[in-house]
Amino acid sequence: MVHTLPEGEPVMGVTSLGEEIYLLRPKDVEQVEVYDVISYRLLRRLSVPNALGFSDMTSCQHFLCLYIGVPDAECIHRLDLQGNSTMWPVNDKPAGLSVNADHNLTVTCDEVRKIKEFSPRGDLLRLVTLPDDIINPYHAIQLTNCKFIVCHGEVGDPIHRVCKISSDGRVTIQSHGGERGSDVGQYDVPNHLAIDNEFVFVVDYNNRRVTLLTLTLDYVRQVVSRDQVKWGPEKLCYDVHRRRLYVADNEFKDGDYTAVGRVVVFSV
Repeated sequence: MVHTLPEGEPVMGVTSLGEEIYLLRPKDVEQVEVYDVISYRLLRRLSVPNALGFSDMTSCQHFLCLYIGVPDAECIHRLDLQGNSTMWPVNDKPAGLSVNADHNLTVTCDEVRKIKEFSPRGDLLRLVTLPDDIINPYHAIQLTNCKFIVCHGEVGDPIHRVCKISSDGRVTIQSHGGERGSDVGQYDVPNHLAIDNEFVFVVDYNNRRVTLLTLTLDYVRQVVSRDQVKWGPEKLCYDVHRRRLYVADNEFKDGDYTAVGRVVVFSV
């Protein structure tokens, strides 16, 4: 562990862009907190207009912007780094967000088991329907070869795993996980991913850990264990250049969030 950013409202998304770290919290205004990537000093706050109940946040290095998912409104908000906002409809509830090699936004819609690809202006470019056995997909990231890495499994689902899916969404090529559990090789609600050129980081929410896999989904090790988080890891972002893993750590009691969350920084 390198550092812990300040506790506050639950962290619904974390991403890095250039020299800054961005945290998304469910407040009425100033929902995005911006921190310096070296000193971890709070620099400023940005507001997402008319939005609460966020699902995820990601960033685009090419267009220097943030994307934020709002499930209740079934929409995406795009913020530039000065806080100017635009919005477009998803027409399904967005869950996990990521940006692909073409600088387009990929939105995982867990309730309908689909991945939607949007241009930076909000034009729907592609719709991918996932295989029938992928239930409650939380997050998907598209690789440079156009295949997808997807994590799926809610409490009560028979299968909790990470899969590599063909670019058309029809074929599961590789997978890691299976029946819900806490042993090595098992997951209990894998709900967020980060990927670099060699590895896949997987948030294993109920097991309170982050698992490291190869791009062929072979197990490597646990990079964050349950004794390194205070509550429960939920979102994460990997800064490839600094080899820093930012993990959102939120308290969750009686089926709902409390008013407490933070981001923990790990060196990987």
